[in-house]
Amino acid sequence: MALRDNGNSRLVYATDQGRMCPGCGKPVAACACASRQAGPQGDGIVRISRQTKGRKGKGVSCVTGIALSADALEALARRLKQRCGAGGTVKDGVIEIQGDHRETLAAELKKLGYTVKLAGG
Repeated sequence: MALRDNGNSRLVYATDQGRMCPGCGKPVAACACASRQAGPQGDGIVRISRQTKGRKGKGVSCVTGIALSADALEALARRLKQRCGAGGTVKDGVIEIQGDHRETLAAELKKLGYTVKLAGG
């Protein structure tokens, strides 16, 4: 049985080059696609909300609308977690801080120069 190319296959890993970029087909280290991608866009307003959905009633403060790169967002999240004295994470461009720390987060982000709104109830 012969392997037919129907246009749905692409190279994702090569032994001598490692992982391959799905966009341009070059090795990830030499990828031209990553340099062309712009950072995330926002309306300039940082929104802080409190959510409990999917967390068995435990609340988290979610910070959205910050247009930073992934590394800068991780560094900001680390600073905010230290300021609140709580744990947290960054998921899909959203900073989640365990507990209800909306006022503390708003004050800290205003001090950093962001326009902040408390979202939700």
